[in-house]
Amino acid sequence: MLRMGPFLSPSGREDCGRSGAILDLRGYGTQLLDGAAMTLAVAAISLLFGGAIGLVGAGAKLSRWAWLRSLAGAYTTIIRGVPELLILLLLYFGGTVTLSRLAGRYVEVDGLSAGVFALSLVFGAYATEVFRGAILAVPRGQIEAARALGLRRLAIFRRVTLPQVWRIALPGLGNLWLVLLKDTSLVSVVGLEELMRKSAIAAGVTRAPFLFYGAAALLYLAFTLVSTAALHYAERRVGRGFRSA
Repeated sequence: MLRMGPFLSPSGREDCGRSGAILDLRGYGTQLLDGAAMTLAVAAISLLFGGAIGLVGAGAKLSRWAWLRSLAGAYTTIIRGVPELLILLLLYFGGTVTLSRLAGRYVEVDGLSAGVFALSLVFGAYATEVFRGAILAVPRGQIEAARALGLRRLAIFRRVTLPQVWRIALPGLGNLWLVLLKDTSLVSVVGLEELMRKSAIAAGVTRAPFLFYGAAALLYLAFTLVSTAALHYAERRVGRGFRSA
């Protein structure tokens, strides 16, 4: 006796195959996740170095030496006045030319180094102004009280100024972090295989740009939502004692 299985037309098999391919992003899902991980790595490293540059820049802008204030002012003016993409290209190609001349042979700057350096410089320029404003917002009376207690300049900065600077500067730094996350897409032009580069490669091979660029947009949106939630939590955390006071 013959048993009849469920009828499935060729078009039905084709539809199931297409839907499965779309859910798997046509085999490029893992590639996009690798690109997303690279995007987060570039952003995190740039945040670390850019934050350090911002602190140093803010200290230079508030320095008592005029030449140091002028140097920091020139840095922030130039970096904030030039497009991020142009800075990246100048560092990538100009760095290759400079290192090749210094080494006497061809030395190529890789996309990761150029991207992190460029994004760190840009983040640091904007963070300089954020930190400078936060330092000036610390009540002057607290600094004078610390001096009256005999604390030295470095101890005052570490124990009195810096803890309050983080609280005041956190909202501004959070906005810069969200901008930095999106600016990592610029690094794709120098060959670094982050999220946008992976999406462009997959879109070119499969000829499905809407699918892959849409997936990239959703991943960037997920990064933003998670970052926003984390920043709101951090702001509540560092502002607890201040609000209660």
